Amino acid sequence: MQAKILTMLEMQDAMNRKVDQDWRKAGYAWYRAIWTECAEMLDHYGWKWWKHQRPDLQQVQLEIVVIWHFALSARLMQGLSVEQTAVAIARELQRPRQVDDLREAIEILAAHAIETRDADIGIFARIMQLAEMDFDDLYRTYIGKNVLNFFRQDHGYQEGHYRKTWHGREDNEHLADILERLDPASPGFGEDIYRELAAAYPKEDHTHA
Repeated sequence: MQAKILTMLEMQDAMNRKVDQDWRKAGYAWYRAIWTECAEMLDHYGWKWWKHQRPDLQQVQLEIVVIWHFALSARLMQGLSVEQTAVAIARELQRPRQVDDLREAIEILAAHAIETRDADIGIFARIMQLAEMDFDDLYRTYIGKNVLNFFRQDHGYQEGHYRKTWHGREDNEHLADILERLDPASPGFGEDIYRELAAAYPKEDHTHA
């Protein structure tokens, strides 16, 4: 687990540098990104008693991975080495907080982010459990999303050229298909994902890269 967390931390730092080389000095509000994504996750799970709602666990799990990007970034800002940060995160992930209701757990994560400007990894671990997601799921999907984010940047995302919908489906859907057929244990897992994305992306849009 610790080795995989270290890999994710290094990939997150690389992604942040792709967007802003001096991201550590920019003062970005990672905690704000966490709590606003918590609200989106709560909507996907459902909380409105005045209308029929069915939990969308697939979307909840996707929000968990999105929040993980911001949680890793927040932890990278705390002044520890990447190795020390990986050790601390691994320890906290193995000690999930005891909360029985997913809605309440999401609110605790949001409140902690607002109050401390940090990510509560223990409650995050409990949210994963309640959303039927294990660490291997988190790792596989995080790597996929991270590579997709790189792919978007390489193909004009910041300039507004990138198209998120190809062949009538969003890029996240194409990514899900790719993750299903690749081996996350492969040393070249990330490179394999990128290559598959490039093969699926409409050739006429490559001119915007």
